[in-house]
Amino acid sequence: MSDTARTERYAGTPIQKTALIVGIVFLLVGIAGFIPGLTHSAEHLHGAGAGSEAHLLGVFQVSVLHNFVHLAFALGGIALAARARASRLYLIVGGALYLVVWLYGLIAVGNDKLNFIPVNDADNWLHLGLGVGMILLGIFVNRAPRVSRTHDSSLRA
Repeated sequence: MSDTARTERYAGTPIQKTALIVGIVFLLVGIAGFIPGLTHSAEHLHGAGAGSEAHLLGVFQVSVLHNFVHLAFALGGIALAARARASRLYLIVGGALYLVVWLYGLIAVGNDKLNFIPVNDADNWLHLGLGVGMILLGIFVNRAPRVSRTHDSSLRA
């Protein structure tokens, strides 16, 4: 097995590593949303709806549903990181979905009947950043593993 094939198989391509890291971050955030201390007023964590008074890091409004959305994104990122093409799709489509959640949040904040996830203004800014960031990562992160100059020159010899 060549060094390049071994690197792709075991270490993953840059796009796979990126999707895996994003998935792990979502996993940590999803778990943190259930942990008192990291989630202020965790005892007021509701299943869903604007009535949930729990705030991750004291800033981001969360509910059980909101935490499960993070966990679902985590599982998707971790699973799809196994393939380069799927990793890119995860980042771009996931980013687009977060932009939809951002748009939803723009109309849901202040409207308790619509705000079922729930979200607040801080969540909206975060969702905008996540959406744009994930799409940019999906577009610009390289698919192929980097080959070092010393490794590259040894192939020519």
